[in-house]
Amino acid sequence: MAGSRGARRMVRWGLRHGLMRQMVRRNAKAGEIGGRLLADPAVIANPYPFYEELRARGRIVDTGLALATVDHEVTTAMLRSPDFGVAGRMPENMPTVLRAAVRLGGDWALGPAQPPSMLAADPPDHTRYRKLVTRAFSAKKVAALRTRTEEVADELLDGIARSDRADVASDFAALLPATVIAEMLGAPLDMRDQFLAWGEGAALSLDAGLSYREFRRSERDIDALHAWMLGHFERTRRDPGEDILSALVTAHHADGALSEDELSSIAMLLLAAGFETTVNLISNGAALLLEHPEQAELLRAEPEHWATAIDEMLRYEAPVQRTGRVAYTDVELGGVTVRRGQFVITHLGGVNRDPAVFPEPDRFDVTRAEAHRHVSFSQGIHFCLGASLARMEGEVALRALVERFPDMRAAGTPVRRRTKLLRGYATVPVALHRASVPA
Repeated sequence: MAGSRGARRMVRWGLRHGLMRQMVRRNAKAGEIGGRLLADPAVIANPYPFYEELRARGRIVDTGLALATVDHEVTTAMLRSPDFGVAGRMPENMPTVLRAAVRLGGDWALGPAQPPSMLAADPPDHTRYRKLVTRAFSAKKVAALRTRTEEVADELLDGIARSDRADVASDFAALLPATVIAEMLGAPLDMRDQFLAWGEGAALSLDAGLSYREFRRSERDIDALHAWMLGHFERTRRDPGEDILSALVTAHHADGALSEDELSSIAMLLLAAGFETTVNLISNGAALLLEHPEQAELLRAEPEHWATAIDEMLRYEAPVQRTGRVAYTDVELGGVTVRRGQFVITHLGGVNRDPAVFPEPDRFDVTRAEAHRHVSFSQGIHFCLGASLARMEGEVALRALVERFPDMRAAGTPVRRRTKLLRGYATVPVALHRASVPA
């Protein structure tokens, strides 16, 4: 039995990552920019010069793997267009042998990029899912969460202040949004570290061309989170609260608005997406302010710039570096005819540095007037549900950090997370200079 499960997993890995891994490596070895952006560690560490190389080649470029763009106008048009989608709803184009292999692979883990996740759904399903959860992220709800977020930030910073040194990424950036989203879903706080571990595995599934070991870890973490969620649904049905998960479970139980898999997929996406983007925003923002202390000083002196500063951090270091769409019909985009079934990758990190929209795009400026035009939260119907929550948490966290520790300095080289799609830090070591820490 274990052997057959392993064989089915190997088939799934081959279909989802193995073939792509070979294509990407071959493409990168040939010097193509598409493969290098996905596979070359040096390029992944600093992709921005390579985004400019892509920009110099045209508004839409065939990289040998897919069409790609870093053009702001092209990207916004595509992400808002009903002619493009995420679900790839053309099964008639799938070869018979591939359909058989998909069946042979058995059940796929309910990951963030797998149906019925909202990330992999088009209307009408996407519309139905989004309607059910939108109210959890209303301006009123986010405003009500601000006080609690400030309390969590103060509690975490109290813990950090007990030592001369800290890791802003693991001691603060990860724990603050994980605490807030766990409370939103009615999950116990003693599960917070476990959620972070499972979330790290789930985040791996978003990358293309995983090794078999990474894929196995990702599926196991997703399956473990799914199993925990199913048990949590039962507890929530018996004792519902005021949280968003209770509302979703009640809707599922009352009128069948969601299947059990849909309910679990949405809950896991809310849990993971509720902190993944924000973890990266806070860690990236902290590192940027350490690199640009004059900008931190400006924000301390003129705190009215914080909202713009958060948008500039999102622009300068996009927490999600790329997304993609499938053309559902032949369509002209950026002066190029994109054929039905073609896949277009938009490198959001490069789009956010389009000089046609952002003058001097490589300059970090927390007062930048056009910073809000970044596309880090996507556009169109898939615009990030938690964008307002992420902005609020990022502002509360980073403002508290720089005001509490005005003399904080880097105490080593920050280390990036291993993920390729998600861009943030695993560690941001700092020295706190305790003599200047407020009592």
